Amino acid sequence: MSIFDIHASQENARRRLHAGPRASGRRPRSDRGRSRLDARVLSWLVEATGGYDRPPIAEVLGQVRARCEREGLRAPSRATLYKLLATLPTPRHRLAELPAPVRHALYNLEPDSDVPAHQVAFYCFNYGDLDAISFASGLPWLALYQARRLPGYRARSRGLLDAVALVRGV
Repeated sequence: MSIFDIHASQENARRRLHAGPRASGRRPRSDRGRSRLDARVLSWLVEATGGYDRPPIAEVLGQVRARCEREGLRAPSRATLYKLLATLPTPRHRLAELPAPVRHALYNLEPDSDVPAHQVAFYCFNYGDLDAISFASGLPWLALYQARRLPGYRARSRGLLDAVALVRGV
Protein backbone atom coordinates (compact mmCIF):
# COMPACT_ATOMS: atom_id res chain seq x y z
CA MET A 1 0.00 0.00 0.00
CA SER A 2 1.33 3.41 -0.94
CA ILE A 3 0.95 6.36 1.43
CA PHE A 4 -0.83 8.10 -1.45
CA ASP A 5 -3.56 5.46 -1.78
CA ILE A 6 -6.45 7.29 -0.11
CA HIS A 7 -8.98 4.50 -0.63
CA ALA A 8 -6.79 1.90 1.08
CA SER A 9 -6.13 4.33 3.96
CA GLN A 10 -9.86 4.94 4.40
CA GLU A 11 -10.55 1.20 4.40
CA ASN A 12 -7.87 0.60 7.07
CA ALA A 13 -9.33 3.40 9.21
CA ARG A 14 -12.84 1.98 8.83
CA ARG A 15 -11.62 -1.47 9.96
CA ARG A 16 -9.85 0.01 12.99
CA LEU A 17 -12.82 2.15 14.04
CA HIS A 18 -15.44 -0.57 13.63
CA ALA A 19 -13.40 -3.33 15.23
CA GLY A 20 -15.10 -5.69 17.65
CA PRO A 21 -14.43 -6.02 21.36
CA ARG A 22 -10.93 -5.73 22.71
CA ALA A 23 -8.64 -8.74 22.62
CA SER A 24 -9.01 -9.18 26.38
CA GLY A 25 -12.79 -9.31 26.05
CA ARG A 26 -13.23 -7.10 29.12
CA ARG A 27 -15.63 -4.22 29.15
CA PRO A 28 -14.48 -0.94 30.71
CA ARG A 29 -15.63 -0.20 34.24
CA SER A 30 -18.96 1.56 34.54
CA ASP A 31 -17.54 3.89 37.22
CA ARG A 32 -14.39 4.70 35.25
CA GLY A 33 -13.19 8.25 35.94
CA ARG A 34 -15.03 8.58 39.25
CA SER A 35 -13.54 8.14 42.69
CA ARG A 36 -14.32 4.87 44.43
CA LEU A 37 -13.36 6.27 47.81
CA ASP A 38 -16.04 6.63 50.42
CA ALA A 39 -16.97 10.28 51.01
CA ARG A 40 -15.98 9.96 54.69
CA VAL A 41 -12.49 8.79 53.75
CA LEU A 42 -12.15 11.71 51.36
CA SER A 43 -13.22 14.17 54.06
CA TRP A 44 -10.67 12.65 56.47
CA LEU A 45 -7.97 13.12 53.85
CA VAL A 46 -8.99 16.75 53.36
CA GLU A 47 -8.88 17.27 57.11
CA ALA A 48 -5.47 15.59 57.48
CA THR A 49 -3.85 17.54 54.63
CA GLY A 50 -5.52 20.90 55.22
CA GLY A 51 -2.91 22.53 57.45
CA TYR A 52 -0.39 25.24 56.75
CA ASP A 53 2.64 22.91 56.77
CA ARG A 54 2.91 19.70 54.81
CA PRO A 55 2.38 16.69 57.08
CA PRO A 56 4.44 13.54 56.58
CA ILE A 57 2.50 11.30 54.19
CA ALA A 58 3.10 8.29 56.44
CA GLU A 59 1.33 10.15 59.27
CA VAL A 60 -1.61 11.05 57.05
CA LEU A 61 -1.96 7.45 55.89
CA GLY A 62 -1.67 6.20 59.47
CA GLN A 63 -4.42 8.53 60.70
CA VAL A 64 -6.75 7.67 57.83
CA ARG A 65 -6.07 3.93 58.10
CA ALA A 66 -6.87 3.98 61.83
CA ARG A 67 -10.17 5.76 61.18
CA CYS A 68 -10.99 3.40 58.31
CA GLU A 69 -10.38 0.34 60.52
CA ARG A 70 -12.68 1.77 63.21
CA GLU A 71 -15.42 2.43 60.63
CA GLY A 72 -14.89 -0.79 58.66
CA LEU A 73 -13.91 1.01 55.46
CA ARG A 74 -11.16 0.26 52.96
CA ALA A 75 -8.17 2.55 53.46
CA PRO A 76 -6.60 4.28 50.44
CA SER A 77 -3.14 3.28 49.29
CA ARG A 78 -0.16 5.61 49.26
CA ALA A 79 -0.44 5.88 45.47
CA THR A 80 -4.10 6.86 45.75
CA LEU A 81 -3.23 9.56 48.26
CA TYR A 82 -0.54 11.01 45.99
CA LYS A 83 -3.00 11.05 43.06
CA LEU A 84 -5.63 12.75 45.21
CA LEU A 85 -3.28 15.51 46.35
CA ALA A 86 -3.67 17.12 42.94
CA THR A 87 -7.46 17.29 43.24
CA LEU A 88 -8.28 17.69 46.93
CA PRO A 89 -10.21 20.90 47.58
CA THR A 90 -8.18 23.87 48.80
CA PRO A 91 -9.59 26.77 50.83
CA ARG A 92 -11.64 29.26 48.85
CA HIS A 93 -11.17 33.02 49.02
CA ARG A 94 -13.75 35.68 48.30
CA LEU A 95 -12.13 38.16 45.93
CA ALA A 96 -13.59 41.23 47.66
CA GLU A 97 -11.99 40.18 50.98
CA LEU A 98 -8.46 39.76 49.60
CA PRO A 99 -5.78 42.47 49.91
CA ALA A 100 -5.62 45.04 47.09
CA PRO A 101 -2.41 43.69 45.47
CA VAL A 102 -3.96 40.22 45.28
CA ARG A 103 -7.18 41.58 43.80
CA HIS A 104 -5.10 43.43 41.22
CA ALA A 105 -3.29 40.17 40.30
CA LEU A 106 -6.68 38.47 39.86
CA TYR A 107 -7.50 41.09 37.24
CA ASN A 108 -10.09 39.20 35.21
CA LEU A 109 -12.51 38.12 37.95
CA GLU A 110 -15.68 39.70 39.28
CA PRO A 111 -15.51 41.18 42.82
CA ASP A 112 -17.96 38.59 44.18
CA SER A 113 -15.95 35.63 42.81
CA ASP A 114 -15.05 32.72 45.04
CA VAL A 115 -11.53 31.59 44.07
CA PRO A 116 -9.71 28.39 45.15
CA ALA A 117 -6.40 29.03 46.91
CA HIS A 118 -4.31 27.28 44.26
CA GLN A 119 -5.70 29.65 41.61
CA VAL A 120 -4.94 32.62 43.86
CA ALA A 121 -1.35 31.38 44.14
CA PHE A 122 -1.05 30.92 40.38
CA TYR A 123 -2.26 34.44 39.60
CA CYS A 124 -0.23 36.06 42.37
CA PHE A 125 3.02 34.43 41.26
CA ASN A 126 2.36 35.03 37.56
CA TYR A 127 0.79 38.50 37.53
CA GLY A 128 1.21 39.95 41.01
CA ASP A 129 3.68 42.36 42.54
CA LEU A 130 5.87 41.57 45.54
CA ASP A 131 3.00 42.05 48.02
CA ALA A 132 0.80 39.60 46.11
CA ILE A 133 3.64 37.07 45.90
CA SER A 134 4.19 37.43 49.65
CA PHE A 135 0.51 36.74 50.26
CA ALA A 136 0.60 33.68 48.01
CA SER A 137 3.73 32.40 49.74
CA GLY A 138 1.74 32.19 52.96
CA LEU A 139 -1.07 30.06 51.58
CA PRO A 140 -1.52 26.47 52.84
CA TRP A 141 0.94 23.94 51.46
CA LEU A 142 -1.68 22.07 49.43
CA ALA A 143 -2.54 25.25 47.51
CA LEU A 144 1.13 25.72 46.60
CA TYR A 145 1.45 22.03 45.70
CA GLN A 146 -1.52 22.24 43.34
CA ALA A 147 -0.42 25.60 41.93
CA ARG A 148 2.94 24.08 40.96
CA ARG A 149 1.12 21.52 38.83
CA LEU A 150 -0.74 24.13 36.76
CA PRO A 151 0.60 24.88 33.28
CA GLY A 152 1.23 28.37 31.94
CA TYR A 153 3.81 29.92 34.24
CA ARG A 154 6.25 32.52 33.10
CA ALA A 155 9.80 31.29 33.66
CA ARG A 156 10.68 33.68 36.49
CA SER A 157 7.31 33.26 38.14
CA ARG A 158 7.75 29.50 38.16
CA GLY A 159 11.23 29.96 39.66
CA LEU A 160 9.80 32.03 42.52
CA LEU A 161 7.11 29.46 43.22
CA ASP A 162 9.68 26.65 43.19
CA ALA A 163 11.86 28.60 45.62
CA VAL A 164 8.95 29.16 48.00
CA ALA A 165 7.97 25.49 47.74
CA LEU A 166 11.54 24.44 48.51
CA VAL A 167 11.73 26.65 51.60
CA ARG A 168 8.29 25.54 52.80
CA GLY A 169 8.96 21.84 52.17
CA VAL A 170 6.19 21.45 49.63
